[in-house]
Amino acid sequence: MVRHDNSKVDFGLWKNFSTAYLMCPLDLHSGKVARALGLLQLKNDDWQSVEELTANLRNFDPVDPVKYDFALFGSGINENIRF
Repeated sequence: MVRHDNSKVDFGLWKNFSTAYLMCPLDLHSGKVARALGLLQLKNDDWQSVEELTANLRNFDPVDPVKYDFALFGSGINENIRF
C-alpha cells in the first residue's frame, strides 16, 4: 500500500506514509532466518523482536527496511535451505 514502483507488487495508494516507518512482519519463518543471519537475538517472536529486526534491517536500507521481508520469509519456508 505504501511503495510507489512499477513492479505492481504494492498498490501505492498511501501517498503520505513513508516506507521508512514500516515494521518488518515477523513469523516462524522470517524469525528463524533472521536469527540464523544474526539479525535477531531475542528468542520470542513478539513486538520487541519486530523492533530489533527492523532496526537491524534499517542498517541496510533506512528508507525501506522492510523490503527484505519476502527474502526472509521465502528462505524460511524453503525446505532445501538448512539453518
